[in-house]
Amino acid sequence: MRTLAFGDIHGAIVNLDALLAAVAPTPDDWLIFLGDYVDRGPDSKGVIDRLIALKATHRVVCLRGNHELMMMQARTDVGMRKMWLSVGGVQCLASYAPTLGKSGRFEDVPWSHWQFLEKGCVDWLETETHIFAHAGVDPAMPMAQQSETAIFWDFLRGPIHHKSGKTVIVGHTSQKSGDILDYGVTVCIDTHAYAGGFLTCLDVNAGHYWQADALGRVREGDRGEPEA
Repeated sequence: MRTLAFGDIHGAIVNLDALLAAVAPTPDDWLIFLGDYVDRGPDSKGVIDRLIALKATHRVVCLRGNHELMMMQARTDVGMRKMWLSVGGVQCLASYAPTLGKSGRFEDVPWSHWQFLEKGCVDWLETETHIFAHAGVDPAMPMAQQSETAIFWDFLRGPIHHKSGKTVIVGHTSQKSGDILDYGVTVCIDTHAYAGGFLTCLDVNAGHYWQADALGRVREGDRGEPEA
């Protein structure tokens, strides 16, 4: 059994499908997705369709990212809607449009997708050895007392030495180089999938990783020496 963490997808369905084919998860593996499934990339709808299908056949945990939060809030909050549309919401809604190349509407998003965002995702996950969150964690606070800012919004500025001693796995802080940011005690696997980078999957126990780009090309390797 493997514990497989997936970085920020942002509508990059080609990357995701290529990565899943390379990783070949079994029903015994844990698949942990770190959030930001929607916005910016070309097919947010396709990504959520794929995740819903995976949840029916595999052991899947989907975390919320800040972009899922914005999408849900934008549905009813006009102020948030303007912000969300400016950071990828336009591309997200376009993926739901009945006609290719047209603008989408909130009404085009199926009920099953709203249910996935609201009830099918969790804010964080803690195991015996690891903590998984979208953006990061407050190192001094137990997970049940984490703030929304720490979990969803703060960017990674160095290693997080959580009081539990557990390794923290995050996304959110996009690595435009396409390389994993590895501090040893903290690993960031957002590798800029939607904009010419790679989508990353990390076997958190074995240290092996796979990456796929928008052309479906896959590369893989093993975690090296931690960053200083």
